[in-house]
Amino acid sequence: MSLHDRLSDDLKSAMKSRDQLRMDVIRMIKAAVQYKEVELKQDLDDAAMSRIMTTLIKQRKEAAEQFEKGNRQDLATKERQEIIIIEGYLPAALSSDEVAQIVETVIKESGASSLKDMGSVMKAVMVRLTGQTVEGKLISDLVKAALQR
Repeated sequence: MSLHDRLSDDLKSAMKSRDQLRMDVIRMIKAAVQYKEVELKQDLDDAAMSRIMTTLIKQRKEAAEQFEKGNRQDLATKERQEIIIIEGYLPAALSSDEVAQIVETVIKESGASSLKDMGSVMKAVMVRLTGQTVEGKLISDLVKAALQR
């Protein structure tokens, strides 16, 4: 079942069970996907939809941090609940050990030896991790640590 179909089915079931938060989150995801499809003038595959949802998660994390700084714990909690729902549609995230292993492999294959090569290594690692759920900061930190050795 494609991610499009799964979102539609889950929206219907959330409407039947009157789960307002889940309905809102699924509608938000569908709106973001539809906006991108109109922009690109083509239907998106599951990998592209996953990238959009990763962006939505990042936005929710930043908003939750801001709400916590502003002593609005209720809104921060809502943002965190939205993150959990969105993550349910993404493939399982790679562990930091698995990402570190990929980083090491890319460095060996490319022959990178200093921080000057960080950009090319980052690009190659990101290509290998296409469709995976991994934070860019984690990848950046692992590449930097590996190249400084």
